Amino acid sequence: MTVESHLNGLAQTLAGLRTQAPRLTRWGGVLARRLSDGGRLLAAGNGGSAAEAQHLTAELVGRFRDDRRPFSAIALCAESSSVTAIGNDYGYDQVFARQVTAHARPQDVVVLLTTSGRSPNLLEAAKAARAAGAHVWAMTGPTPNPLAEVVDEVLSLPGEPANVQEAQLVAVHALCAAFEAALPAAERRVS
Repeated sequence: MTVESHLNGLAQTLAGLRTQAPRLTRWGGVLARRLSDGGRLLAAGNGGSAAEAQHLTAELVGRFRDDRRPFSAIALCAESSSVTAIGNDYGYDQVFARQVTAHARPQDVVVLLTTSGRSPNLLEAAKAARAAGAHVWAMTGPTPNPLAEVVDEVLSLPGEPANVQEAQLVAVHALCAAFEAALPAAERRVS
């Protein structure tokens, strides 16, 4: 693969992301309402998608663009002691599901990031989130895929895994921009 072919693939994936702008805007509004009302966001992924999950939660606890209060967001993949203990005691398929069962409540949003939509631990996390009554979103590569079938909503992107993962960072930033834009005025400024 050449640099040009990689960038051409990314352009196609980003074109697919552009069609998802209304979904990201709506998700930002839902997230603003739920987190403003005391809910939290739980995020998970594997490998590079774990880094994307951590990036998302860091933007919510810290800030994206606007100075505002912090919101509750936890990257389950960053809980190294939990991940390794659960993986050792229950198997790697349960590393996120067990944390979701412990933390998720009906007002919460669980975001699962993956390029394939086939990771058993994310499938189990989605099932646990649904059982907890949380709202479950996935960012995946092309559909159909198993994760898209078990979540409430999916943002599916076309392309090769590397391009999907690159575009998911753009999607994370777009979601954060939509989230901050949808916050009530009283939530936007910190004194």
